[in-house]
Amino acid sequence: MRVFERLIPVVVLGVLAGAPVMAFEGTPLVGGDAAIPVATTQPGTVVTMNKAAASASPTTSLTALQYAAEGGHPVAQWKLGRMYAIGDGVAQDDLVAFEYFSRIANAHAEDSPSAPQAAIVANAFVALGRYYLGGIPNSKVKADAERAREMFSYAASYFGNADAQYDLARLYLNGIGTPRDSRYGVRWLGLAAQKGQHQAQALLGQMLFNGEQLPRQAARGLMWLTLARDAAAADEGWIKDSYAKAFAKASDDERAMALQMLEHWVQGRRD
Repeated sequence: MRVFERLIPVVVLGVLAGAPVMAFEGTPLVGGDAAIPVATTQPGTVVTMNKAAASASPTTSLTALQYAAEGGHPVAQWKLGRMYAIGDGVAQDDLVAFEYFSRIANAHAEDSPSAPQAAIVANAFVALGRYYLGGIPNSKVKADAERAREMFSYAASYFGNADAQYDLARLYLNGIGTPRDSRYGVRWLGLAAQKGQHQAQALLGQMLFNGEQLPRQAARGLMWLTLARDAAAADEGWIKDSYAKAFAKASDDERAMALQMLEHWVQGRRD
């Protein structure tokens, strides 16, 4: 039995859906666009359809994506899942998105973490986990925090996905779908922060600066908050507010030490 089948049943299409994706505050469902390999009628050939081509001929591009997805191309399935999840060029439909993400996870759960499509597979598990946090109204996909934890745990552990590690950390820290466990939560949060996941950096920074569930390390906390602030999107006001509050409370010595730590971090990333 495949790994994904042990974690989640395949949900049959045709059940009504219509609610937005349930996700953590400030956590986007998916990443940016990628080049989409599209099968052609000529055996053994592949056409690459990028974002520009998609915008040039939406109907043709959608058909090509659907054809590629039916042929088992995980990137095409991911692209379509994302489109239906946010209503990009199609009617928004969470259950259809869920089905596309399920196909990816069912077919590729045991792929090598170094495989070209590994990031897409991990993202599919994350998307499924977020659906399970709130469920899909009027469908067979019910809210199941424990199943969400399983999705995040697999993507975090097997694929090393930073978004999954952040989401998993939140579950452990808040006791959602699992007993509250600060030690595990902080561990996953630290792994995600080290990989540059800015929401994890912000939460870890808050905890360190305020001494919440961790010994207080104000300078290190301010360093993480600075990194998170610089990467935060325009609608992530909670990150910017957290940084501003910490900076205002920090002493001159703590600010200076945080700057030194930040310089070491940046240099280490360059090396």
